[in-house]
Amino acid sequence: HVQLVESGGGSVETGGSLRLSCLVSGVTRGRRCMGWFRQYPEKELERIATIFSEDSASDVRASVKGRFTISQDKAKSTIDLQMNSLKAEDTAMYYCASRPLDSSYLCTAAGLSPHSFDSWGQGTQVTVS
Repeated sequence: HVQLVESGGGSVETGGSLRLSCLVSGVTRGRRCMGWFRQYPEKELERIATIFSEDSASDVRASVKGRFTISQDKAKSTIDLQMNSLKAEDTAMYYCASRPLDSSYLCTAAGLSPHSFDSWGQGTQVTVS
């Protein structure tokens, strides 16, 4: 059973930076697609970025490209989201998620649905003002 614990959220001024970290445990084997998502109040989950566990192939949604970067640290078992030049519209609850997947191509596809992910963290709030 995969467990995910997010950290690093908080309040920051416009233009500032935050680094979210997702500690991953319980994964014994197999390739996985890891992702960061966000959710605005009363809105659907929105994919921000995904990364493939085997080769670190990644993709970031167009609206945050150039500002957000996803990475993994296998030694620490973390998936990190570096967020720079934050804007008020980045204010949301951010979630880390994971699913088994054998394809880096599918993992980095823009159309990969958040509903296909089977493990989720509890979320961390990011507020930009």
